[in-house]
Amino acid sequence: MVNLEALVAECGVNLYDTETVSENGRTIFRVYITKKGGITLDDCEKVSRLLSPIFDVEPPVSGDYILEVSSPGLERVLTKPHHFEQSIGEFVKITINSNEKFEGKILKFEDEILTIETEGKKLDIKFNDIKKAKTYIKW
Repeated sequence: MVNLEALVAECGVNLYDTETVSENGRTIFRVYITKKGGITLDDCEKVSRLLSPIFDVEPPVSGDYILEVSSPGLERVLTKPHHFEQSIGEFVKITINSNEKFEGKILKFEDEILTIETEGKKLDIKFNDIKKAKTYIKW
């Protein structure tokens, strides 16, 4: 099994997430990468050139597929603890299990507790109570 996190780190970037999707009858294996200051096309190309020959020997999915390497974008879904850790200081929209919705700035994420500032107050939300979360840009 390929250690994707270690491999992309060799290119000076962090692994954000992966997904396998089917679009127009084709399977796409996406690798999302991040780094401070943002991802460039050169970063994506470096990671793709590194992973392609490895995946030729040890494919990430069965059958034919297309490899895509990209940034998760400025507005991105947060599903894992490290997504929240990497998004400290950013604005987030959150829906919790009771379907209550909150918007605010991520202050910290420690011990599975997300702390956001919303309407001038600090709010702690347990990671397991988060149904959906997505960063957003405040213009």
